[in-house]
Amino acid sequence: MRISTPAFSLSRVLRVAGVLLALMVFSPSTSQAQTWLVSTDAYVKLGVMDKFGQLGAYTAKFVVINQETGKEYTLSKQIAKGQNGIDVVFPSEASEAEYFKTDRGEAARATPGRYTWECQVSGKKVVGGRFSFSEVSNDVTLLGKN
Repeated sequence: MRISTPAFSLSRVLRVAGVLLALMVFSPSTSQAQTWLVSTDAYVKLGVMDKFGQLGAYTAKFVVINQETGKEYTLSKQIAKGQNGIDVVFPSEASEAEYFKTDRGEAARATPGRYTWECQVSGKKVVGGRFSFSEVSNDVTLLGKN
């Protein structure tokens, strides 16, 4: 003889209640405000080119000087025959194999201020100029839920 069980047994009700409670606890909640991250990086692209390709292969030594601190940062690049020129970015990431650095190995940073730069080939200045990095600030607007 088979004993029938009620359709709404206590264990079944508890299991369903547990599942509903878990869904409520682990369901995504609505945020109170939007959260933003912000970053700002300043860079300058410097370049040199043997316009008519007369040199063939050569080494371009870029020198950047911070006018406030007097620190000098250098980066040398080999230019292959037929390539004629190259562009570099100041400051370059210190994680790169070659980057702008002082003679003591200090990596360049985009510190606000005035800078001069030049590119030397065979020890002679072939091009140069100046640039500046201004103060940079970031504004973040907090959007609240009304």
